Amino acid sequence: MRTVKLEKITLNCGTGTEPTKLERAFKLLNIITGKKPVRIRTIKRIPAFGLRPGLQIGCKITIRKNAQELLKRLLQAVGNKIKSKQICPGYFAFGIKECIEIPGMTYNRDVGIMGLEVCVTLTRAGKRVEIRRIKTGNIPKRHKITKHETIEFLKKNFNTEVI
Repeated sequence: MRTVKLEKITLNCGTGTEPTKLERAFKLLNIITGKKPVRIRTIKRIPAFGLRPGLQIGCKITIRKNAQELLKRLLQAVGNKIKSKQICPGYFAFGIKECIEIPGMTYNRDVGIMGLEVCVTLTRAGKRVEIRRIKTGNIPKRHKITKHETIEFLKKNFNTEVI
């Protein structure tokens, strides 16, 4: 019950309001994962940034199956090193500045040089009790994932150095 497991990996590419950048980000996430990403739309109106509701400003994709292999490749792109401020209890996130740093990726003229953000969520058995709709319950503090357990998970499973 206390083993920490990888729940999902979310890859995100924020592009702003440029439609050509959005198409490039869409192709990039498709090449990395082999699955179709979802476009992110704005909800609020922010005139200072030139945003209005319904405007496409990026794309993202969530990977649940075969996430271990993908995470190994993505961690190799940052040299298997993560700063401790990038780690929170139960999840961690890091950015990749250039997509060609990922092992197995080659330069693609349609995509060019783009970066992306990777957010990894960890879970433990029993988490569904807190999430489900009927008869939801509270998970005790001792069962929640701590920052130290997240660091140990990274060191044990991915040989990652925490700086």
